[in-house]
Amino acid sequence: MDVIAVFAPFFAFVLAGLLNRQIGDRGCQIVTCVGLLIAAAASIKLFLDFALGDQMPYVRVLAEWVAVGDFKVSWALRVDMLSVVMMNVITIVSSCVHIYSVGYMSHDEAKGRFMAYLSLFTFAMLMLVSADNLLQLFFGWEGVGLASYLLIGFWNEKHSANAAAQKAFIVNRIGDFGLTLGIFTIFLVFGSIEFETIFANVADQAETAFVFFGHEFHALTLIGLLLFIGATGKSAQLGLHVWLPDAMEGPTPVSALIHAATMVTAGVFLLARFSPVYEYAPFALAVVTVVGALTAFIAATIGLTQFDIKRVIAYSTMSQLGYMFFALGVSAYGAAMFHLMTHAFFKALLFLGAGSVIHALSGEQDMRKMGGIWKKIPVTYVLMWIGSLALAGVPFFAGYYSKDIMLEAAWARDTGVAHFAYWLGIAAAFMTAFYSWRLLFMTFHGKPRASAEVMHHVHESPPVMLVPLFVLALGALMAGAVFYQPFVGSAGGHEASAAHHTEPAHESPERWNRQAFWGPAIQVRPGNDTLEVAHNVADWVKRMPTVVGVLGIVLAFVMYILQPRLPGRMKEIFSAPHTLFYNKWFWDEIYQFVLVRPALLLGRMLSLGDRKVIDAVGPDGGARASGKIATALSHFQSGYIFQYAFVMMMALVAVLSWFAFRMG
Repeated sequence: MDVIAVFAPFFAFVLAGLLNRQIGDRGCQIVTCVGLLIAAAASIKLFLDFALGDQMPYVRVLAEWVAVGDFKVSWALRVDMLSVVMMNVITIVSSCVHIYSVGYMSHDEAKGRFMAYLSLFTFAMLMLVSADNLLQLFFGWEGVGLASYLLIGFWNEKHSANAAAQKAFIVNRIGDFGLTLGIFTIFLVFGSIEFETIFANVADQAETAFVFFGHEFHALTLIGLLLFIGATGKSAQLGLHVWLPDAMEGPTPVSALIHAATMVTAGVFLLARFSPVYEYAPFALAVVTVVGALTAFIAATIGLTQFDIKRVIAYSTMSQLGYMFFALGVSAYGAAMFHLMTHAFFKALLFLGAGSVIHALSGEQDMRKMGGIWKKIPVTYVLMWIGSLALAGVPFFAGYYSKDIMLEAAWARDTGVAHFAYWLGIAAAFMTAFYSWRLLFMTFHGKPRASAEVMHHVHESPPVMLVPLFVLALGALMAGAVFYQPFVGSAGGHEASAAHHTEPAHESPERWNRQAFWGPAIQVRPGNDTLEVAHNVADWVKRMPTVVGVLGIVLAFVMYILQPRLPGRMKEIFSAPHTLFYNKWFWDEIYQFVLVRPALLLGRMLSLGDRKVIDAVGPDGGARASGKIATALSHFQSGYIFQYAFVMMMALVAVLSWFAFRMG
């Protein structure tokens, strides 16, 4: 099953990519959709074997990959609960995106190529999460980067799409440089890049120091920070996040695939996979906590002011990723993975729902040109409500369970850094609820702001686009309640004291024991189990996210339904913060001034030197001299016999003079 789950999308990509002309667009759509459905079925079977059966983690070696002296790396699949959960999330969401794309891309001229790219992207992500060593993980990591470049820039006739694809590729290369240094450091410290060897020897290397750029560092802390730099690029954490909103230039299914379940979650998975290392690197965990908390807060502030429906959801993704990272930073790895899973469902639902709105409005993405359409697309409207309720953490929806446990774990850590993350997370929860309902009210309610012609053509999406939304809506409704106990419940298997969870009566406590559920895939040192303590935090800590979420929804209702002039007045009163948030804290402008312009200036200077000095003296100069000599000699090719005789005489004189000079 593991081989099928991982390689079915690859074979679909090969068939769709190589036989595009033979099988046509419809054939490519069928092949890729069937391939993903097979992979999803195999992934679900694996999950059931682990969760409900007695399947133990294992490694399946497929082939020897690299053998250089004593250095040997196998191509192998590491199948444990962590990789199986990721396989399920990736294949289920990707299956929905593939099927949705059949309808959404129906008028595109390159449907087959698009479907092939989607399958390639999915395969690369599956290789990443199933890797048994860092080289194989890096292969999947870079494969995801390549496929994202192709998908973001899919509409390559648009300059903005090409620029966005390049931006995503380059920014991710910065993060990947950190990941590469981390892999090198791991090999130097552990003498291996195999996960089993690394994790088995972490305790022995707990006090090892390492000299880096002339300074001595704690080896595991340095490894943790370097891996986090890689995760920062791929998962759009503060500093390397600037590619994320521009990635909206790709087709909407790409946005759902990249921002929901795949590329942006790779960093979360990486840190969870290396939990044995991070547990011995408390400073690295503190850095992860602070950066994650700042990311959650700053992204939420930007989301308050955006008008592009896809960009609002994109900044929401960035904010939710911040939650996952600060949960990782307080050793609540299970909570981060829990939110990764629930977030995949409701965020893919929101993106594909937004695509349905854009489809209905003939390509319009500006919420200022929407409004008054809920009666015309009622199914999409209801589904968007479900996704927004889950995102805002409203009780009994998926986000309520996963977001709350991350905040509770942050408070349970009981350190200044963790409490800092908790309060920023609370502020982000308030803003998330506000901008989610701002999106709903501006998009679906009020007076229509689109042209009469556009409003006349507003229509519900076809079933091929709506059916995947129902699947994702089911996850947004039920995934939190169903999987709360195994992912983050009490380690002892007893009923969690959290008011929002009741242990399923039909399952034995032992089967739903959190530590038994994750097994060796996630390792937490004694005394660091914040999830266990989180179930017993004060009631006000548990209630606070719900309270601020409701306040955010009420405020959005007042401002965009009861008093629609109020947003304009608030913009005037708080003009400075609004300008800061609307311009995304000027991150792009700062990078443009500090990095891009100096790099371009340096490039122009080097180019000038290359053209005016090196080329002028070297190849270009030689070519010009050769041309001038040839031009001069061509004058003797006139066809007149006396000129040929003159040249022959001159040549004879030159040869005789040379011999005379040598003999003398």
